[in-house]
Amino acid sequence: MTAPLPALHEMIAELVAEPSVSSVEAEHDQGNRGITERLAGWLEDLGFDCRIEALPGRPEKTNLTATLAPARAPERGGLALCGHTDTVPCDPQRWSGDPWRLREVDGRLYGLGVTDMKAFLALAVEAAREVNPAQLQAPLTLLFTADEESGMDGVRALLDAHPEGLGPRHAVVGEPTRNHPVHVHKGMMMEALHIEGRAGHSSDPRLGRNALDAMTRVLNALIAWREELAATHRDERFAVAHPTLNLGHIRGGDNPNRICGEAELHIDLRPLPGMDPAALQQELDRRLAEALGDDAVHLTRRPLFPAHPPMATPADAEVVRFAESVTGHPAGAVAFATEAPYLARLGMDVVVLGPGEIEQAHQPDESIAIERLAPTVALLRRFIHRFCL
Repeated sequence: MTAPLPALHEMIAELVAEPSVSSVEAEHDQGNRGITERLAGWLEDLGFDCRIEALPGRPEKTNLTATLAPARAPERGGLALCGHTDTVPCDPQRWSGDPWRLREVDGRLYGLGVTDMKAFLALAVEAAREVNPAQLQAPLTLLFTADEESGMDGVRALLDAHPEGLGPRHAVVGEPTRNHPVHVHKGMMMEALHIEGRAGHSSDPRLGRNALDAMTRVLNALIAWREELAATHRDERFAVAHPTLNLGHIRGGDNPNRICGEAELHIDLRPLPGMDPAALQQELDRRLAEALGDDAVHLTRRPLFPAHPPMATPADAEVVRFAESVTGHPAGAVAFATEAPYLARLGMDVVVLGPGEIEQAHQPDESIAIERLAPTVALLRRFIHRFCL
């Protein structure tokens, strides 16, 4: 089947040109409905049944589920090609060109989100371009979500709306892995720890309650816990084989001659597969209460966003074994989080595999190698042939 779609590079350029920044800061946040509707239009031209679902209470934020189903009852569970439509914010002043205008320089394409992961969206559409619905034995689904970068709200909304699952049995998530398959990754927890003190003149400590004094005890407790986690939890599949706990941001006080009235610390904890984020939050609360003693009543912990669980698709899952066979690379592990654990809850065995490089993600002058594009289309078509035809 041939459809009047743009050429591949033109599709990528159109997707990059659609602003879809996702941010926890309202002034930087944008909707993604424009890019979702553009993708749906292309896929409808290919015969896909497209369903656009807005996130609850957020009509500008949409998920797209596009399905090409066989004429008769499916013989197998089918395949989903999955990606997110949003990007992180950027500072155009740090780019050498317009972030929303695709540029080709020295064999690479430059543009905001081109590697993470708008190029993959176009590659998935291109891979589906020549699928003949009459030959389908199982459905092919293209699943494109909102707000992955700021809390994975899109895939969470899908999980809430479809607790029984979405149908596909196998899934490829096109996050940047240089087309090396990934079947395990760490989780991600980001927590804000706020200590309320009482300001006063620094000449008399009795006039206040110094939040930085209490925060020092928090820091010491976290550093000790970090060392304990590294000593007691290991997974040699990862380059950094233990959980990581990063002390990433701190603020407190406003003047050296004033007792610090409040302080806040933001941390990033990356648990290994098998570690439960909820249990880790409980352990964090216990350790902080122990460290602060009577001052614990002045501490408030809040997640910066809901914790993301680790991913662990079994090594013998069919989609993992197939990914290894067609790429020539063993399935590995990465430290960054993806939507894969939520897709697993929707009933899918998931492998993460995409043409980009994680080092390019979230960077000024983000780019992707042109030489990876055509091989990725061919690779995705092999997945489609295996699981749908």
